[in-house]
Amino acid sequence: MPDFTATVLAPDGRRLTLRQSAADSRDAAASLRAQGHLVLSIDADRATSGPPPWHPAWLRPMRAFDVELGLQQLSLMLKSGVSLLTALDTVADQSLSPRTARTWRRVRSAVSSGTSLSAALAAQGRRFGPAAIELVRVGEQSGELDSALLHAANQLEAQRNLRTLLVNALAYPVFAVILALAVSAFLVLGVIPKIAEFLESGGAALPASTQFLLDLSGWLRARGPWILLALAALILLRLLVRAFPAGRLALDTLALRTPVLGRLRRLAGTALFSRAMGMLVASGVTLLVSLDTARALLPNARLAARVREAADAVLRGGALAPALQSRGDFMPMLSRMVAVGETTGSLADAFTEVARFHETMLSVAIKRFGAAIEPLLILFTGAIVGYVYIAFFMALFSISGMT
Repeated sequence: MPDFTATVLAPDGRRLTLRQSAADSRDAAASLRAQGHLVLSIDADRATSGPPPWHPAWLRPMRAFDVELGLQQLSLMLKSGVSLLTALDTVADQSLSPRTARTWRRVRSAVSSGTSLSAALAAQGRRFGPAAIELVRVGEQSGELDSALLHAANQLEAQRNLRTLLVNALAYPVFAVILALAVSAFLVLGVIPKIAEFLESGGAALPASTQFLLDLSGWLRARGPWILLALAALILLRLLVRAFPAGRLALDTLALRTPVLGRLRRLAGTALFSRAMGMLVASGVTLLVSLDTARALLPNARLAARVREAADAVLRGGALAPALQSRGDFMPMLSRMVAVGETTGSLADAFTEVARFHETMLSVAIKRFGAAIEPLLILFTGAIVGYVYIAFFMALFSISGMT
């Protein structure tokens, strides 16, 4: 949707220059008149129209970092005395991608029409996230919008750092496993059949280790398509199960109980929940709204259900700490620190300390996990390659009469 720059007379007699997104200049002028402005002139805004729709830049999606950067820029400009509409124009002009710029211009257009900033951000779908929108809403009510925007940016940064930490932790093991399976498949399906042709031409009886390798290769080549089909069916079944709330809850509960990886998920969930709650409560968001907002951030359905149960307990007049205490869900320190925070009246500080501690614990656990999995993967790949070589040379010795 193109942008138009208009010179108008406001209802109070001031002469203003406004920017409006619309299908054409007629719609833009009609929208401005509906706001009570007298339109003096209106022109297409070429400076911010961006690349044409077929340009490759439109392929770049709007990322969480783009939102985080935009919120930081808004906070800085509002703190410096820049008006909100001008700040939104600047953020759109400095955006890293056309899609990001288009989103910010939509927000600017909604705000210029009288919509609050939090409602304009919420209208953009899931791009800004519930925590950021709730923080902005509180900032509008308290008159400290610049601080609220900065807190929202910090919340998104914490989520991004936590997500990056988990991705980096799992990227190497996943890559190493895929590489090991690829090497194994190449040996079993490509190399061993050629070795089998060579050995069978010798006519000698093969050692048991070599015969086992040849039989395994033949079995995998004969049933390989069925194995791949079964794996695809399992993946499809898992996706279908996760499509239902009860199925997703069962799978996520099982994921938290998984050895090693389950503890990483519990650490990450505890850190994410505590960081969000600390920022929300410290910003003046009510406890029930904070719980509902933080729950929406949790990707694990079991942890989200635990937070929902905690919110129900608080709504009935109970304490928060006992409701968060459950073996196998959040880490035990969370409920104990929350109990202290409820007693001393420093709940926001308690959540922040829990988040900081578990983020450190998660970083240490990930490093240990990587250090432990690396030699195991090397041994696994080396054992497969070594067995193939040993079986091949034993067969050669058998053919030549050395064994």
